[in-house]
Amino acid sequence: MDNELTPRSDEFGLAKADQSKAPITNHESASFGKQLLGFWVTLRTMFKKVNTVQYPEVKEPTAPRFHGRHQLNRHPDGLEKCIGCELCAWACPADAIYVEGADNQEEERFSPGERYGKVYQINYLRCIFCGLCIEACPTRALTMTNEYELADDSRGKLIFEKDDLLGPLRAGMVPPPHPMYPNTDDSNYYKGEVTTSHPSQGIAKND
Repeated sequence: MDNELTPRSDEFGLAKADQSKAPITNHESASFGKQLLGFWVTLRTMFKKVNTVQYPEVKEPTAPRFHGRHQLNRHPDGLEKCIGCELCAWACPADAIYVEGADNQEEERFSPGERYGKVYQINYLRCIFCGLCIEACPTRALTMTNEYELADDSRGKLIFEKDDLLGPLRAGMVPPPHPMYPNTDDSNYYKGEVTTSHPSQGIAKND
């Protein structure tokens, strides 16, 4: 007597499969048009202009407002624009900026006004290049350059210090610390009324 719970092989076609020993195949052959349809993406891009650039030998110019490496700017006489307010650090959504402000001294002045950025760090392992720090800066001390080659072989080298971020001294600038331009205050600097250095501030850079 057969067991009703045990199915017979004929019910699933297993006996016939064993007898024929034939592999299970799809008997519906695909047409040539259907085969080409599978390669449509390849055919569509085959005759398009290639956008490959032989980087790093050939470098494409970046957009004018490209968000690249940051730069701490200087006033025309060489004093730093950063006043150590830490607004850029507060605005950063990735917590990539660390600022430590300090008080200026008359015998050792780095920026106009009362304070300057003594410690300034940007962690490019965290930075997302959103530019919110640039918008938060009240003195235009922080801007973004077109430099994008920031890869390195060490994680520690991707934490940029203040010396790495400061803009270069241009012609007519005096390396700080030095006093402000004679008969001026910090408001004259912010209004753009100081356009060069004064001999009393020190020896200016020639070129």
